[in-house]
Amino acid sequence: MKVRTDFVLKDIGQLLTMDGVGAAGVGLIADAALAAKDGKVVWAGSADALETHCSLSGNTEVVSAGGRVVTPGFVDSHTHPLFGATRQDEFAMRAAGADYEEISAAGGGILNSVKRTRSASDSVLRENMKHHLSIMLSNGTTTVEAKSGYGLDLTTELRCLEIAGDVAGEVPQTIVPTFMGAHEVPGEFKDRPDEYIDYLINEVNPRIKDQGIAEYVDIFCEKGVFTPEQATRYLAASAAQGFSLKIHADEFYDTGGAAVAVNAGAASADHLLSISDENIQLIAGSNTVATLLPGTALFLNKPFPPGRKLLDAGATVALATDFNPGSCFCDSMPLIVSLAVCQCGFTVEEALVSATANGAAALGLGGRKGVLAPGCDADIVIWDCVDFRTIPYHLGNPDVAVVYCAGLKVYST
Repeated sequence: MKVRTDFVLKDIGQLLTMDGVGAAGVGLIADAALAAKDGKVVWAGSADALETHCSLSGNTEVVSAGGRVVTPGFVDSHTHPLFGATRQDEFAMRAAGADYEEISAAGGGILNSVKRTRSASDSVLRENMKHHLSIMLSNGTTTVEAKSGYGLDLTTELRCLEIAGDVAGEVPQTIVPTFMGAHEVPGEFKDRPDEYIDYLINEVNPRIKDQGIAEYVDIFCEKGVFTPEQATRYLAASAAQGFSLKIHADEFYDTGGAAVAVNAGAASADHLLSISDENIQLIAGSNTVATLLPGTALFLNKPFPPGRKLLDAGATVALATDFNPGSCFCDSMPLIVSLAVCQCGFTVEEALVSATANGAAALGLGGRKGVLAPGCDADIVIWDCVDFRTIPYHLGNPDVAVVYCAGLKVYST
């Protein structure tokens, strides 16, 4: 029986379904077509089989891809877009020789963003987020995880997550909110991190959960921030409250954060620049996604994450931007894909799967996002190229021509 359609994309030179089969997992189909209905993919395959499988009516929108490459939209599974102001002054300090820890000790870093975010108006926070989401869209990103974490008090964290929810209703992308009150110890809890964890568990988390404004919680498990023991306690309590879990792990030091993530059943462990070989094997044998953020390594002049080791061990690896005002002011997933290939040992195919299907897995959206197969959202990018390998090859200049979210055109050059 033929499937009904209201949208058909034909004349696709190369279709990458990201369904895990064919051409090293990207599901490459040459001379392809794709059909959707009500914002969902209903069929994808060889162009000459379109009319055999699909029923087109006079109301079906038929679009030609012009022989170009078509992929799912990128899934950026780690961003921090809720902030009051940028920090280019700290970038200049770093360029002059200061490192991340020195900048933080001088009053910069996360607490600098906290000060500016607490004093920012709702309109500033909203417009900052919307502005960067529009840039992400032009770079082919159709699903974005959005963390709070620059408030570190009940009032500002609630305000940021409420704004994120409002913005989600105004932009075409799918937004996945994450509460990251455990991003740093705020000044009012200086030298009392355990009391701050108690405050989050007992006062802030319940309000977040009651309002339904975040699906995930996240914590920065790092030397000088939160210990593995504190992270374990917070994640366990958050899970009991009904949250899904994420963790910033092993970014600057091997603290064992990846093991904390696996033992807690976290959806993802993110950064992992300093993950040990032992914990590479541990995460590879788990359901926790290893989310790598090579843009942060570039921005901070740190060693790149061990992508090849994680892939060879069998880990599910995702790629994301870590877009934030301090350590990676980058909203370009194509650049992240290029860095993964050039600096982290990924093949082109592995990098593209990691930036789409695996990013969706890190957000609990596997089978809905990052894949162009029946039942998945019709989040589609038409690229202005005829060979998918051009995507990471054209460094720093994304060849995005058209973007669709749920089958509707939302961006074109």
